[in-house]
Amino acid sequence: MEARRLAILFSHLCPLRSGSVPARSSTVYASGCSSERQLVLDSNREISRNDCVFCQIICGESPALKLYEDDNCLCILDTSPLSLGHSLIIPKSHFSSLDTTPPSVVAAMCSKVPFIGNAIMKATGSDSFNLLVNNGAAAGQVIFHTHIHIIPRKLCDCLWTSESLHRHPVKLDQETSGLANRVRELLLNISEESKDQVSSMS
Repeated sequence: MEARRLAILFSHLCPLRSGSVPARSSTVYASGCSSERQLVLDSNREISRNDCVFCQIICGESPALKLYEDDNCLCILDTSPLSLGHSLIIPKSHFSSLDTTPPSVVAAMCSKVPFIGNAIMKATGSDSFNLLVNNGAAAGQVIFHTHIHIIPRKLCDCLWTSESLHRHPVKLDQETSGLANRVRELLLNISEESKDQVSSMS
């Protein structure tokens, strides 16, 4: 059973392509980029998708070390890793942030996390990983093409200084209750707007 799993994993990591590169190559090659030569509005500035490093990688115009690829997404090693094996899952279509990414694309990316995360943990000898999305500049997003970080972890690796911070329990006061009520109200409004959009398209 383990040999079969490894064979399947290897086939995903090093797929054979007819008339292409040898199976042992880990460089990303053209993948039918759906982002070519289009414009996207991001943070009140217009940028060409050609200027997006992830779109360039997906189109085969920029090198990267590929770990996994399917019709919807690509997983590559981060070029500035926080730990050995730090990887990124990237959708093949360009979306500037998580909140602009369709739920079906987010689902496709997230569905690969256990499969890819377990392989990365085994390859690096880690026993855990962080799953991280930096959504927006204030949250640390640097490349404005949705992506998920898989960051392998080991006990006492001291990767996050915030892990040593003492966390305080939430106060169940008016401010906290007001916040919860505002979020629930916004979620209800968003849900109703989505229903209205669907019915208007019918």
